[in-house]
Parts: sequence; structure tokens; C-alpha cells
Amino acid sequence: MANIRPFICVRPSERTASQVAALPYDVYSRAEACAEVADKPLSFLNIDRAETQFDDTVDTYDDRVYAKAKEMLEARIADGTFITDSDKAYYIYELTMDGRVQTGIVACASIDDYADNIIKKHENTRADKELDRIRHVDTCNAQTGPIFLAYRANETIRAVVADNKKKEPLYSFTSPDGIRHQVWKISAPQDVDKVQEAFAGINSVYIADGHHRAASAVKVGFKRRSENPSYTGEEEFNYFLSVLFPDEELMIMPYNRVVKDLNGYTKDEFISKLSECYDVAQSGIRGEAVVPDKKGVIGMYLEGGWYTLTAKASILNDDPVEGLDVSLLQNHVLEPVLGIADPRTDKRIEFIGGIRGTKELEHRADSDMKVAFSMYATSIQELFAVADAGLLMPPKSTWFEPKLRSGLFIHRI
Repeated sequence: MANIRPFICVRPSERTASQVAALPYDVYSRAEACAEVADKPLSFLNIDRAETQFDDTVDTYDDRVYAKAKEMLEARIADGTFITDSDKAYYIYELTMDGRVQTGIVACASIDDYADNIIKKHENTRADKELDRIRHVDTCNAQTGPIFLAYRANETIRAVVADNKKKEPLYSFTSPDGIRHQVWKISAPQDVDKVQEAFAGINSVYIADGHHRAASAVKVGFKRRSENPSYTGEEEFNYFLSVLFPDEELMIMPYNRVVKDLNGYTKDEFISKLSECYDVAQSGIRGEAVVPDKKGVIGMYLEGGWYTLTAKASILNDDPVEGLDVSLLQNHVLEPVLGIADPRTDKRIEFIGGIRGTKELEHRADSDMKVAFSMYATSIQELFAVADAGLLMPPKSTWFEPKLRSGLFIHRI
């Protein structure tokens, strides 16, 4: 049973919300983050990536960086950029992208549910990537980047959301990338109870995006428990900031691949090797991209031409992981033919989020790479199946859009 509870939220004032809201910290390099905040003093990226406040002689992970993040957060609370609500509540966070709406519940999830696998994962995390957010959360005494969770749609939650969206939103603005963001507060006691009870009847919640942020928040929670052996379980460090979306509203975009060379094969030799596992058909030239429209089909761009690769029955697999298109490509092409055994570490492969489109695949394959693969998107139900089986997806299997903004909701611990 999922323990998803309301919380006292620190959030931007209405006048500053659109200026504060920022894309997640990990979508930027240091140079990109510095450029992004150059003329945006209220952007939450200043706090999320506080190394932007120092020159390059200060390391990204220097103690001063985390201390600066805490200092800036406290200053923004003190000057009224952020306000602190007086009551525990849920919030509705609606994002609209290209006319498609997804509406989530902002709440706090239990670190015990994470540990007990009620909150299920589908990716491994890396300790080095966790450490940065562990230090950020622990030093700031706050969780500032919500974890993107998914659940199987629930009629009670749907009804409460629909009723509360009839009110005036707390925020309504469109970010520079064209995404509309709207927020409402669920504070009526009867509605709060309905939402909490509905989640208590849900057996599994899934991490859609933010595995490292979730792992970091949980580790801080258990660290605080060890430092406070008389803890009751009600302290705020026992919970982490989340936005929970119903599965029916989510869209996963493909995570495409580009590879630097053909591992010594000529074009004809490579296509011949592909033909052992895929039916290969030339489909067009540059600008006539193959965008797969069903499972088992991959688009390939090579030397100015697009090809359609259709998996042969001999390689199809009913296993939740081995049957994924990204797994078929890895197991039958990338590793045995192109020699890419570990796509997480091999410098010959790069991953291109579906939001970048097929033109980016053509550009990369025609410049610094050699061949590009356009994938059919993994479905949310495939994600659930992998997590339910206690398995892990290959790296870079899913790309969620739109991205949740940081800074709109802060949970103090």
C-alpha cells in the first residue's frame, strides 16, 4: 500500500513562479548552466547548480558550492521570492505540451516504500551521480527536484483532480520552450483524505524519471535516521518530494542511438550482418526519415540513406527486458556486430533523446558519427512489466517529455 502524503510546501510567490521554474539540474553541463542563469537571477538553476556562482577555479563538487546553495535558498525565502504554506496539502501540477495534457499530484512518498519496493525501479543508479544530490539535499535541508512517479489510473484521484481544477490556479504560465504549467492546491480536508486513501489502495508506484534523485533523497533519509535513533517515522526526512502521474496520460518518447563507426565493416558487409536478424529495406534518402510506428521496427540512417529494419521472428522474445526493442538492437547488433558490449561506458555510442528529432540523427551520422538508429518508444506498460518483474531496463530506454520544473515545489526536511 503506497504511503503518499500531503506536505507543507515552500513554493514561489505568484509573481515569481515563472521566473523561478527551471529545467532539472542534470540536463545542463556546467557551461550551459552558467549561460542559462546569466540573466536570470531568480531561476532555480542558480540554487540547483550553485557552482554557477563561482568561476571555474572552484570545483563543481566543492563544499563551498553546497553551502552557497543553502545560502541562496534561505535568502530567497527571506526576501519573499518563496513563501511557505501553513497547511499540509497536495498540489496538482498540470503540464501541456503540443496540446497534450498530463496532470500529476505533488506529494511526498515514503522512503520505506522505496526500500520495500512498493515504489519500483527500472534503472540502476551510480554512486558518483547520487553523491552530488545527497550533499545538495543534506546541506540545504530540502528536496528541490521532484521525482517523476507513475501509477495505474485511479477513479477517485481523477475525480478529486477534476473538481479542484475548477478553481483558479495558483500559477499559470508558459515556459520559454512552449510548455504550459498550471498548479492548483488540494487543501480541503475531505479531498486530502480521499487522495491519501486512494493511494493507500494502490499496490505499486513506479519511478518514471529521476532514479538518482530518488536514491539520493532516500539515502539522506536513512542517514538522518541513523543520526536520530529516536526517530518516529513522522519526521519529514522519512519522505521525499514527488509528482505522481496516472499511466493513461504519460507519453514516453524514443531514446535513439548513434554509433561512431561500423567496427571495420564496409556498408555492404554491415547490412549483410544486419540481415541475419532483421529484414532490411531501403526506405529513403536524407530528409525522408524512418520513424518506427510499431514494436519490432527500427529506422537506420547510414551514408545518406534511411533503412527500415524489421526484427525477424527468430530474435523476438517475450521476456519483459529481452523483448524490448532497445534490447534486441543491443543484443543482436550493437554488441555482436559493432562491438559495443557496455553502452554505459563505450565512447563509440551516444544516446539522443527523442525530443531532438530525426534531423539530429542525420546531422550526427553525417558529421562526427557514422550510423544512427531511430527507435520505437518503450511503452509505459512495458516499463511497468519490467519493474513488476524486478528487472532492469538497458540504459537509455525511455525519454519522458515534458520535463518537470524544479523550484515550483520544495519539501523541507
